[in-house]
Amino acid sequence: MKENKFPGKKSIAILLDPDKINGQNLRSLLKIAEESATDYIFAGGSLTFNNIDDLIDSVKEICSIPIVLFPGNLLQLSQKADTILLLSLISGRNPELLIGNHVIAAPFLKDVKAKIVSVGYILISCGTKTSVEYMSQTEAIPADKPDIAVATALAGEMLGMDMIYLEAGSGAAYHVPTGFVKTVRENISIPLAVGGGIKNKLEVREIFEAGADLIILGNACEKNPGLLNEACRVRDSFRKQILPE
Repeated sequence: MKENKFPGKKSIAILLDPDKINGQNLRSLLKIAEESATDYIFAGGSLTFNNIDDLIDSVKEICSIPIVLFPGNLLQLSQKADTILLLSLISGRNPELLIGNHVIAAPFLKDVKAKIVSVGYILISCGTKTSVEYMSQTEAIPADKPDIAVATALAGEMLGMDMIYLEAGSGAAYHVPTGFVKTVRENISIPLAVGGGIKNKLEVREIFEAGADLIILGNACEKNPGLLNEACRVRDSFRKQILPE
């Protein structure tokens, strides 16, 4: 059986966009990540102004946290990451993001198959149209349709995917509703990741309580680097089975 690289324990990741972070800002954020024992560094973004390999190299020079490739498009493919997410946008109906890009990427990734994690990527509408919705040319699942999210997540698991990722998207007005997280968690047995629109430690706690295994932080940490440390403290309290005050 394939070993799952994202075991079902509470974990925190930070998503770094190569177009938005570099230099001293990168060093400062990675220092906090190391001090707080952040579990993963995700690397990727919606656009491609800067080389993803450069960001991965920089992260490896600064810290030892595992790097996960979160490719926004085919130009962000890299074999340098420790883990590579093979994302299928199963909430949408764009064939390129369901299988087309995967076919193009497969020959490039065939020698690093051990690094691949197949992910059912599900967009949830959270207040505003996000970059990923616009770039993917797909509609997110409405925030009042948890049954569609559950059915979609179940389909992803039945298709053999290793993880389900509920995504509000960069710039979302709010995070994936906890009711969505709870209902999906109750219906699947594979790890569940949640990202987008998470702004404070209370929201981190609520999403973990709802059943998320992995929380991915992004823009909020660029604006408030201390959030990463706070989120990891919340994670630690869950691992000790003690809720934070």
